[in-house]
Amino acid sequence: MTRYNLIKGVKVAFTAEEETARNAEEKKWSDDSLNRALTFLRKRRNELLAKTDWMANSDVTMSDDWKTYRTALRDLPSGLDTVEKVNAKEFPTKPGE
Repeated sequence: MTRYNLIKGVKVAFTAEEETARNAEEKKWSDDSLNRALTFLRKRRNELLAKTDWMANSDVTMSDDWKTYRTALRDLPSGLDTVEKVNAKEFPTKPGE
């Protein structure tokens, strides 16, 4: 399928070099999809962990439920080697919810 540039309102077909460059960009984007998905998952996981960091203070006794929850959050990315697995992964339920 021919791709086009819009130059001053006129459709101009990609040159062979432009096609090659665009194909390389699209391949790079596709190849990096797992890293993007994992980055998003880790960002959300880190936000949830940060909200419970106070519980890890030395003057707080953390219940086993909270320890299990925080461990499950830390373990979230392990074993996820496809975008489909990352997207299907469910976050653990916070104790009391």
